[in-house]
Amino acid sequence: MAFTDEYNFDLLKNEAENLVIREVELQLKTEPESMCRCNECIVDIAAIALNTVKPLYRFSILGTLYASQAMNERAYADSVKNAVSEAIRRVRENPAHD
Repeated sequence: MAFTDEYNFDLLKNEAENLVIREVELQLKTEPESMCRCNECIVDIAAIALNTVKPLYRFSILGTLYASQAMNERAYADSVKNAVSEAIRRVRENPAHD
């Protein structure tokens, strides 16, 4: 039996993903229309930003409360905004496709 068959990892979630995706959406509203918005570029932006911010993994209700508290902290929100802004800049200057 495989390790992942023995334990349920489906409940393990990174709340930072939701924050980053929302922030990408917000920041793209102010980007020029010339900015590529293909799936590859948008997902690339999210991946780059997520590799920068501190993850907020949760497993339980208590973990959800902890993640919610961390998400409301100004320093964390600023780190998400900055990570997304930098990721957009990087992808704009060097898209992953031809």
